[in-house]
Amino acid sequence: MADTTRSDEAKPARGAPAEVFAAFLKLGLTSFGGPIAHLGYFRDELVTRRGWLSDAAYADLVALCQFLPGPASSQVGFALGMMRAGWLGALAAFTAFTAPSALALAIFAATAASIGDPLGTGALHGLKIVAVAIVAQAVWGMARALCPDRERASIAVGAVAMLAVLPGAFGMLGAIALGAMAGLALGRGAATPVGGHVAMPVTPAQAAAALALFVGLLFALPLLAGASQTLAMIDSFYRAGALVFGGGHVVLPLLQAEVVTPGWVSEDAFLAGYGAAQAVPGPLFTFAAYLGAALGPEPNGAAGAALALIAVFLPGFLILIGVLPFWDRFRAAPQAQSAMQGANAAVVGILGAALHAPVFTSAVGDMRDFALALACFVALTAWKAPPWLVVVFAAAGGAALAMAG
Repeated sequence: MADTTRSDEAKPARGAPAEVFAAFLKLGLTSFGGPIAHLGYFRDELVTRRGWLSDAAYADLVALCQFLPGPASSQVGFALGMMRAGWLGALAAFTAFTAPSALALAIFAATAASIGDPLGTGALHGLKIVAVAIVAQAVWGMARALCPDRERASIAVGAVAMLAVLPGAFGMLGAIALGAMAGLALGRGAATPVGGHVAMPVTPAQAAAALALFVGLLFALPLLAGASQTLAMIDSFYRAGALVFGGGHVVLPLLQAEVVTPGWVSEDAFLAGYGAAQAVPGPLFTFAAYLGAALGPEPNGAAGAALALIAVFLPGFLILIGVLPFWDRFRAAPQAQSAMQGANAAVVGILGAALHAPVFTSAVGDMRDFALALACFVALTAWKAPPWLVVVFAAAGGAALAMAG
């Protein structure tokens, strides 16, 4: 009987790409609060209200996407669109869920530079300050979930130490790799009972091609980056998207290393955009659209926003497609779970290092700034205020501080 139930779950009713687009456009316009909140919105809209799939099948899908690098909520949405309406459904889900926040942030990038009055510059400074509170909240929450024992807490500290010696993308990659090896050595993974997940129109051959493309681009783009600024930009955003483990906020230090360090975007503009990204619905990865539009060297503007957005999302979708046919066997392996536990602990350290620099050091200049950052942190953690409301409060606070001199 259990097998029959799983078979029913694996063959959900089919729909049309237009239906998928409409459902995800609603979610893209209303899903505030980050990836965990997005997963709740998805369940309420697509499992409870629309009945696209069962709770058990949805849980299987969420487990897969949280296990992989990339933007988990967008990966879940992509897979749900594929399940409902095939490859066009996957594209419809991604476009509809991503476009509202991407457009808003690209417009912000185009207009932020023209803000020169004290109120405007103060509000932008407030957006930099709220980034301190939001990243601190992410570090705190992730540390409690991903570093619950002394061994994994030590892995996180080791990641910070590595970045102190070797800052930048290579240090982050090394910290994640060492964290995974430490997780394997600890051997904390346990065999997971394997249940079926929702059937997707992905063959083993297509999955292998997606994995080959994922790895091929990861190694080929750095070799081609010297040929043009466009390829260098695509390489930077693709690499950032490929290395994100543990949640959308982790993309912050990766993107900072890729666009601020070479001087493509100033630290002030970077943090102002990151703060603004908290006030819009949809995936945090659309911060890439802001950065692509705000780049100093071309391509920038609308073209830069589109290229950055595609490049940062592409690796997560490729690896998702690549593991769909093999997920049950892979997730049952204790070694895979152990490695991921160590890698996730290292990610906490990477985000903690980013909290110090550039987030805190670039945003907090005096005790007034620190007081505003602390008020935002308490509003998020103790009062459970919506992030968009805290962003508005911080912008108003920054403007007030600027007017007060």
